[in-house]
Amino acid sequence: MFGSFTGLTNPTGSDWGERLLNTVASKTIRYLFTQSESVEVFVQCHPSSKLLQGSIDSFKMSGRGLVIRNDFRAEEVSFETDAVAIDFSGVLSGKLTLKQPTQAVAQVTLSEADINHAFKAELVKKRLVNLSLPDLTDISGGELVSFEAVQLQLLSNNRVQIWAKANLSNGELVPISLSATIMIERRRRLAFCNPKFEADMVPESQRDISQSLSIALAQILDRMVDLERFDLDGITMRLNRLETQGKQLIFSGYAQIDRIPASS
Repeated sequence: MFGSFTGLTNPTGSDWGERLLNTVASKTIRYLFTQSESVEVFVQCHPSSKLLQGSIDSFKMSGRGLVIRNDFRAEEVSFETDAVAIDFSGVLSGKLTLKQPTQAVAQVTLSEADINHAFKAELVKKRLVNLSLPDLTDISGGELVSFEAVQLQLLSNNRVQIWAKANLSNGELVPISLSATIMIERRRRLAFCNPKFEADMVPESQRDISQSLSIALAQILDRMVDLERFDLDGITMRLNRLETQGKQLIFSGYAQIDRIPASS
């Protein structure tokens, strides 16, 4: 039974339970994501006989190329729990069920390329088009403004450079260029702080308009990135810190795991 399900040829060894659980957990976790390049699970349980009572010393997951909602890709995601209680009888039938909620230390790595791909997602684009900007009525003529072709570059010291184009109601395209510091707010929101207009990247004739629109874009982004919009079913992420490292943005924090969604 076990061999046909998991590919194990010798289920009677002392670590067969750990290997079985690793296989079931890996398959289950893959269902959390639209796509995944790799998902690896490591279970520690000593003695291994504790598995029969559903007691695990620690549970580690490491995944690469994980895609959420088709458009939001993470380069790497990892988490590690403390002791966990599971329903081992469910594992024997290919299901992973927690007996009680648990927490895990978590880390998420996003690449610069994946962040820019996310700006092309419909969920993001619809928050950047046909915007009414009351504070900029003198610029937009009271009409709607759309921000297009958003590009972000990760800089050192948690700063980012952002370029875009603002499409005004009169058809004029205004180049946008700004830098900002990204910070965590309320452990779940990504804040774009201290935005600075980069005048050198904009034609002199459009600098006044571009400066106002650049600050407006920073304010829009500041309200946009909230982790609650990307929580997985049964799993809530909270952040403690972030850091830019070359072309990567690394978040660390914890995950509250209330349940593991059943595979379909």
